[in-house]
Amino acid sequence: MKDETRKKLKGLMDKAVAEKELAGGCLLVRSHGEEYCYLEAGMADVEAGKPIERDQIYRLYSMSKPVTGAAAMKLFEDGVLDLGQPVSAYLPSFQDSLVEQDGRLVKADRQIQVQDLLNMTSGLVYNGEAGLAGRHADEVFGELMDRLQTDHPMTTRELAVRLGQGPLLFQPGSYWKYGSSADVLGAVIEAAADMPFGEYLKKSFFEPLGMKDTGFFVPEEKRERLVTAYRADGKGGLEPYRENHLGIFNAMDRRPAFESGGAGLVSTVDDYARFAQMLLNGGELDGVRVLEPRTVDYMTSGTLNGTQREAFVRNFPTMPGFDYGNLVRVMKEPGKSCTLNNVGEYGWDGWLGCYFANDPAADMTILFMMQKTDSGLTPLVRRLRNVIMSE
Repeated sequence: MKDETRKKLKGLMDKAVAEKELAGGCLLVRSHGEEYCYLEAGMADVEAGKPIERDQIYRLYSMSKPVTGAAAMKLFEDGVLDLGQPVSAYLPSFQDSLVEQDGRLVKADRQIQVQDLLNMTSGLVYNGEAGLAGRHADEVFGELMDRLQTDHPMTTRELAVRLGQGPLLFQPGSYWKYGSSADVLGAVIEAAADMPFGEYLKKSFFEPLGMKDTGFFVPEEKRERLVTAYRADGKGGLEPYRENHLGIFNAMDRRPAFESGGAGLVSTVDDYARFAQMLLNGGELDGVRVLEPRTVDYMTSGTLNGTQREAFVRNFPTMPGFDYGNLVRVMKEPGKSCTLNNVGEYGWDGWLGCYFANDPAADMTILFMMQKTDSGLTPLVRRLRNVIMSE
């Protein structure tokens, strides 16, 4: 990378820290299998005066979803998971789903299939949504949070079973809505693989790929490397955020009963780069193959129909030009995008601002790691992307 480009990127990061867009973060760009640029700015813990360092551990939140998608793809290519199979084959509570229609409940036209979970076309929603489906999600996630620190916490399977007992927002496959599909998929993976979800991820991805700092909690000996999360303090500044959210322990200090496929993982920038490089290589890294090339192509193809894709863009107005499928966004129409993109780029981001994009056309990975609530795809990331892609 040119020195001038590097200075531009560092300047943007430093300015964002100074203006309290984030407390601190790091940027890693890899190109043609090699590190192209690494930069860091700001603090991992402002109060303790601890600066951002490369080996720090971040809560991924929804950047966990591509990992869950890849796990489903692994079972898919092994012939263990059939994407056309009803979810009720693994979780019987999904057998007779009802759908909210004009304020009343009607029988679902068909059962939710595994593929609906991967594409967010299931009708399942997160808590905080309006209507009967949202109210049921509020109850389930409320109970998850209430039991989180008791001696009988809700498990991965129990959360999914409980969600299956409630109504859906729409007929399966008819629309698109970001919701709890990936958490239910975690339970499906657990049932299909006949082992705990976290154990399957460790055996199939984290250990083979050398992702030594990725998992559903942070062991005590690594805990000082966990970055502090922040939120806006309402006065133009930032304050530490120490609350639990979506059933995830903020402290990450214990093995959870609920291993969230939608939001539960922690990782480092270098660990996630190994996962990203594996996908960019068509499923292989350092001589170890975890997915077949055709499976990776399928995972990153983006498969929504017109109605579903319109709903996706309405849900995420900062992502025009993207399609969605298998828990990743996929760029189809760069001319409509808010940023500089190539056709076929894919990735996702998280609630605390962690961001991942693979660009096969450029043979490039962009990763940005930070921890500030309600962040998602940030203006800072869009600005950084444009500098990187215009070089």
